[in-house]
Amino acid sequence: MSLLSDLINLNLSDTTEKVIAEYIWIGGSGMDLRSKARTLPGPVSDPSKLPKWNYDGSSTGQAPGEDSEVIIYPQAIFRDPFRRGNNILVICDTYTPAGEPIPTNKRHDAAKVFSHPDVVAEETWYGIEQEYTLLQKDIQWPLGWPVGGFPGPQGPYYCGVGADKAFGRDIVDAHYKACLYAGINISGINGEVMPGQWEFQVGPSVGISAGDEVWAARYILERITEIAGVVVSFDPKPIQGDWNGAGAHTNYSTKSMRNDGGYEVIKTAIEKLGKRHKEHIAAYGEGNERRLTGRHETADINTFLWGVANRGASVRVGRDTEKAGKGYFEDRRPASNMDPYVVTSMIADTTILWKP
Repeated sequence: MSLLSDLINLNLSDTTEKVIAEYIWIGGSGMDLRSKARTLPGPVSDPSKLPKWNYDGSSTGQAPGEDSEVIIYPQAIFRDPFRRGNNILVICDTYTPAGEPIPTNKRHDAAKVFSHPDVVAEETWYGIEQEYTLLQKDIQWPLGWPVGGFPGPQGPYYCGVGADKAFGRDIVDAHYKACLYAGINISGINGEVMPGQWEFQVGPSVGISAGDEVWAARYILERITEIAGVVVSFDPKPIQGDWNGAGAHTNYSTKSMRNDGGYEVIKTAIEKLGKRHKEHIAAYGEGNERRLTGRHETADINTFLWGVANRGASVRVGRDTEKAGKGYFEDRRPASNMDPYVVTSMIADTTILWKP
C-alpha cells in the first residue's frame, strides 16, 4: 500500500510527458498570494508559450460578482521545488477580459518603467533584503516566544546559533534550498535582531525580474510554512515595544553608478529620492509608520537622511562604495510588506526618468 508521501513524490516523467503548472497571482489585498494548477501537454520554458487563464475575482476582492472573471497572463517561470521534475511555478499578472490591467496589477506599470530605453540602457540592478517573522499558528505569537510572554531582550539573536536563540531554522534552510532549486537568484539568509525574525536576500536581479523573483520567493515561503504549520508575517512591526520591525531594504545601482565617477551619480540620485520622499513613503508599504520611528535602525518616517555606513538613515551608502568612488546604495525605507514591483520601478523612475 502506498503512503501519501509516496504518491506526492511520484515522478511523472516515468509515465507521461505531461507537466503541472502552478499559476500564481497576487490577490485583492496586494499581499495575499493565490494559486491554482493546470496540466500542460509537455514541458514549457517560455512564459509566452503558456496559455492565459482566468479565475473568480469576486472571491479575491478584485471583481464584482456580476462580472467576476479576471484573466491571468503568465510572465515568469520557475522550477517547482514541491512537485519537482519538469513541473513549474508561473508568476502571473491580472487583467480584465478586455485586456486592461486591474488596479491591483502593479507589475504592468513597473514593466513600462523597465522597458523605457533610458532605464534599459542603465541596466538597473537590485538586491532586496526581505525580512519576515515566523508566528505560532494558533496564537499568532512569534515562534520560540513563551506563550503570553516575552523572551530575553534583543542582542543574542541576530545571526545567532543555538536552540535558545534561533527559532525556525529548518524552515529557513528549506526555503533557501527550494529557492535555489526554483532558479530564484537568492543570495543569502540570516537570523534577524528580533527572535523569530529572519531575512533572505534576492539579487542582484535586473529590472522587472527582481519583483518576479521576490514574489516567487514569498510564494515558496508561504508554501513551506503551510507544510510546517507555522504562519509567516510580513507585518513591518509585528510586536510593539523595544523590538525591531521588519523591512525590505532595497539595494540599487545603475551602470553609471557602477562605472568610474559613479559616486557623483549616486549622490545626485539620492538627492532626487529626497525630493520625492513623501511619494516614496506612501508607496513603500502599509503600517510603515509603526516601523520608521527613528529607533531600531531606522530613520523617522517624516525625515529624509542619508549617510555613509549609517543604519539610522533613510538611504545608506557603504564604505566600500565611498572608497571606490562607485557602486550602489541601500534604500532602507521600504517595509517588509512592500510590493517589489512598485518599489523597484519607483526607484528607477525617480533616479533615471524624473526631472525635478
